[in-house]
Amino acid sequence: MSDQVSAEVRRQNEAGEASADAAYSALIEKEGPREDGVVPPDLTAAAFFDVDNTMVQGASIVHFARGLAARNYFSYSDMASAMWAQAKFRLTGKENSEDVAAGREKALSFIAGRSTEELKSLGEEIYDEVIADKIWPGTRALAQMHLDAGQQVWLVTATPVELAQTIADRLGLTGALGTVAESEDGVFTGKLVGDILHGLGKAHAVRSLAIREGLNLKRCTAYSDSHNDVPMLSLCGTAVAINPDSDLRDVARVRGWEIRDYRTGRKAARIGVPTAVGVGVAVGGAAALIKHFSDE
Repeated sequence: MSDQVSAEVRRQNEAGEASADAAYSALIEKEGPREDGVVPPDLTAAAFFDVDNTMVQGASIVHFARGLAARNYFSYSDMASAMWAQAKFRLTGKENSEDVAAGREKALSFIAGRSTEELKSLGEEIYDEVIADKIWPGTRALAQMHLDAGQQVWLVTATPVELAQTIADRLGLTGALGTVAESEDGVFTGKLVGDILHGLGKAHAVRSLAIREGLNLKRCTAYSDSHNDVPMLSLCGTAVAINPDSDLRDVARVRGWEIRDYRTGRKAARIGVPTAVGVGVAVGGAAALIKHFSDE
């Protein structure tokens, strides 16, 4: 059992390192001279946002899959298991490791042999058509608050890095840490580099990027809805639970983390120091389910 756990940790670390490599490379490519009037950068602070149910309503990969199915990339019947996993996610607010693993294998089988540029282009189209309308305004405002303070803002997600980067670009964020699928000569091989970016993998990616960018993690802020992201949240000086699942809500209450819930429109519940974020900135169904989600 210990060997199995060690192997999983190694895969998560490899996933985190690959994600940081991809994110850093993308940042270097797009960086240019700073324009006059731009807020001076706060070089040692940053914000890290989970995507699914934190920045985006529901699961971004399912929204993406719906768009691919609409383009005959694969059939809606192929999406049945993913839709079922999304239904459980919406009802319980919790991710299931078996669902995540099954989704990973399914997704890899679909992209094997496909062009990386094709997937990137489709991701841009599907974001504009589907995902753009599912951004939580409250979370988007928090991200903008960090940008206005001159801080970097990164997405950290199990979603493929190509889609994650598109979301980041469309929102005007610094970049994205996401799952890296292996490719050769611009074509996906059907394998992952390490594993999906999840749990400890996210924390490793954030830590690795912080080293490369010279960030002081004590001055950084992390946001998530999921108990699975406690490692990433614990890594930063300020942690905020956004639309939290029940387990994360309990952890947030114990640790004094701020809680913000945008799902009901009620005023955000603040736990611990109310100005935590401000301070951090200043310093049967399968067919029916398919029809339901495709009609949204």
